[in-house]
Amino acid sequence: ALAVVGAIANGFFDFHTAMVRARFDDALYGRLVLTKNVVALFVTAGGAFLFHSATMALFGVCVSMAGSILIYRKKLRDDGAPPNLAHRAIARKCFIYAAPIIVANLLIFALMPMVNRALMARWFDYAETGQFALANDIGTRMVMSIGSSLDVLLFQLAVRADEQHGGAHGRSQIALNMAIIFAILMPACVGVWLTLPSIERLVVPEQFRGPFQHYFSILLPGQFAFALFGFAIVPYFQIAKRTLPMILAAALACVADIVLIFLLPPEPSSIALAQSGAMIFGLLTLTGTAYLTGAQFPPMRDLFGSLAGAAAMVAALWPLRSIEPGALLLAAQVVLGIAIYGAFVAMFDIAGLRGAALGFVETLRSKVSRG
Repeated sequence: ALAVVGAIANGFFDFHTAMVRARFDDALYGRLVLTKNVVALFVTAGGAFLFHSATMALFGVCVSMAGSILIYRKKLRDDGAPPNLAHRAIARKCFIYAAPIIVANLLIFALMPMVNRALMARWFDYAETGQFALANDIGTRMVMSIGSSLDVLLFQLAVRADEQHGGAHGRSQIALNMAIIFAILMPACVGVWLTLPSIERLVVPEQFRGPFQHYFSILLPGQFAFALFGFAIVPYFQIAKRTLPMILAAALACVADIVLIFLLPPEPSSIALAQSGAMIFGLLTLTGTAYLTGAQFPPMRDLFGSLAGAAAMVAALWPLRSIEPGALLLAAQVVLGIAIYGAFVAMFDIAGLRGAALGFVETLRSKVSRG
């Protein structure tokens, strides 16, 4: 029953955010997503930690989505769009556009992990399934929170560039968006992996420790790929209004998942490895399709700059994993990691982030001087 409530809450949240984005109300959309993510972080993770219950975690997900809508309910009203303005032709066009996105997300985001959990429960035991599920859910929500927060602004910029200046400008903005998303998601995922011992000690219930870190490490590359799939590559197809390739990529990823499960040794870790590998395969499939259909991609310089910065983080932070994990170590790792990656951004202007940061600082300075 709670899962049904969660699905309904998610549907209402997606509907309202879609309407806000259609009105180009970036500020309200940002507040909605930020509120949902902040509430989800505290209520979902806090509920799981305090009550050691998946039910409380799912309840927290429902609260985060429904609560963000209730907080901004007055601003979400659109009095200028009564039902009698609806047209079947427009609805049909929207359905053709949206259905592949919904089906693709259903396949790769919901069906694949659900099947994998069922197989793990059937072949091994429910305790092992719970260990796998916790790592998968937390990792997925982490990358989705980062990706959706970036998507607040970036996709809107691409839509405006496409509508106001034409398809070439839209594709160019999408390429820049890809670089920015990669440049932020890469160090975030690497940083979480490097600090896993401290994170596990601080937020993971004792009975889940050990297996949580093991499964999380295996699943993280696939979750990173899934975030790139949804927030870096999919927007190209959305702007081009050709969303059918998403179903093909997601379906092939599901097939790859089953194939890998039966090719790998019969052990619990193989299911996690298969899921991670399948999501990477799905990303590669969709990326290849985008390339063949004329997508513009960011310069390799930006991608290699992000990889070099992440590698420097690993070199500096890896030795710290031998220290007793805890809050102080986690804080030191976060500060050091941000400083190292920030230095690479400053030196090489990865994805234009240095210029964007300087522009933001200058804007704040101007506001302060005027105020």
